[in-house]
Amino acid sequence: MGSLSPAMTPKLLLPAKTSHTISLNAVFRPPFPSPGSMIKRIRCKSIDYSHPDWKTKYQQDFEQRFNIPHVTDFFPHAQSYPSTFCLRMRTPVSEDFAQGYPSDEEWQGYINNDDRVLLKVIRFSSPRSAGAECIDPDCTWVEQWIHRAGPREKIYFKPEDVKAAIVTCGGLCPGLNDVIRQIVITLEIYGVKKIVGIPFGYRGFGNELAEIPLTRKVVQNVHLSGGSLLGVSRGGPNVSEIVDSMQERGITMLFVLGGNGTHAGANAIHNECRKRGFKVAVVGVPKTIDNDILLMDKTFGFDTAVEEAQRAINSAYIEAHSAYRGVGVVKLMGRSSGFIAMQAALASGQIDICLIPEVPFELHGPHGVLNHLKYLLETKGSAVICVAEGAGQNFVEKTNAKDASGNIVYGDIGVHIHQEIKKYFKEIGDPADVKYIDPTYMIRACRANASDGILCTVLGQNAVHGAFGGYSGITVGICNTHYVYLPIPEVISYPKTVDPNSRMWHRCLTSTGQPDFI
Repeated sequence: MGSLSPAMTPKLLLPAKTSHTISLNAVFRPPFPSPGSMIKRIRCKSIDYSHPDWKTKYQQDFEQRFNIPHVTDFFPHAQSYPSTFCLRMRTPVSEDFAQGYPSDEEWQGYINNDDRVLLKVIRFSSPRSAGAECIDPDCTWVEQWIHRAGPREKIYFKPEDVKAAIVTCGGLCPGLNDVIRQIVITLEIYGVKKIVGIPFGYRGFGNELAEIPLTRKVVQNVHLSGGSLLGVSRGGPNVSEIVDSMQERGITMLFVLGGNGTHAGANAIHNECRKRGFKVAVVGVPKTIDNDILLMDKTFGFDTAVEEAQRAINSAYIEAHSAYRGVGVVKLMGRSSGFIAMQAALASGQIDICLIPEVPFELHGPHGVLNHLKYLLETKGSAVICVAEGAGQNFVEKTNAKDASGNIVYGDIGVHIHQEIKKYFKEIGDPADVKYIDPTYMIRACRANASDGILCTVLGQNAVHGAFGGYSGITVGICNTHYVYLPIPEVISYPKTVDPNSRMWHRCLTSTGQPDFI
């Protein structure tokens, strides 16, 4: 399914200091970035930041990039209707809408289309500040506003004509059922009668799998268990075949739950629908347990993963602390970003060494992990290591294998570290009792915790509000504690990663007390 492959991470370079132009998307870091840090850059024109009006030009370009597609952009004469969503109306919308669409102009619960949310809230005074993200070398402050999510007073789809479909792609993640449930409930409040689930990801658009009818009764208690009511898979038909299937089925709203690769597919579907003149709303809900989607505070499933990881870490700690010269090794999720490992380490307070993909490390040598582990056993008597799955891939055998989503299949760094620890202490003649725990699939299959349950509920509701508001090719997320709509291309340019110069990583290092392993 090459057409739905995840977006590739571009090579990012810091502009030369002698240059008089600046990419509008460049984010200046300190001149001495920590190992593994990355200068963020998204495709855009360059501007002359020595020009007195460069800030205005930057803001104009930003507004253009973050303008979210609307059905009226492609169907200028698309008719709008008073919203059928009003919480003062407690009875179901009549099936025939004989009296027209109910509305309550006095209700103050609608979002104005011009409402915006501030993307960045910290005004850095210097590129040398911890975690600084600056537009130019002087860290000039420029306001960046993005669209606020929520119900609109005008809708662009007649509820009785809508057939809505929900699809869950990629791997399992806590909260999938919560989002499915809330999308169905909110659609029914609008008055939609035809709601279906597409089974097993994009694969379900093939002819061999039947769609699953969904109602509030069907999904009422589905959030009480983990997994996905609809099933998940990677890969599937190409974009043209998917849109063919949508047209044949009469789907006019598509809600796509998935990560970067899945969102790349959703954006391709959106573009193909526009190309064909097919009026449909395609709305994404970012699902990545790794929390690696750009611009968002967090994605659903992340908080649950951090919480569930505590069980594995505590078990590793008890095993290590109870043994003579015990070592516990815990491998957690995180292909390209170490957010789960970092925050799980912070939450537990039991981690001595935290290893993430963004920060290179050495295993051997005077500054290596193994030498520090030897010191910990001599001084503390035990130690616990937390490692993200994407860390230290330079130490494991490389493979050209890829999964159905186009992701490289990584070597098992957890097993490798476990073996290297045993080998090291055997060679130096010191005993070490090493235990290894990989809770990955136990965490993925968990039911969402309360924090993620709230997040999933609001994301599901806002996805439906966005679709009825006439938006397509968008995803919904939380930014600076507010819910927003973002154009899909802006969130899939590359994965969000831990900044090794950020305050959060510094807090993690303070908690573990680990040195640099370089």
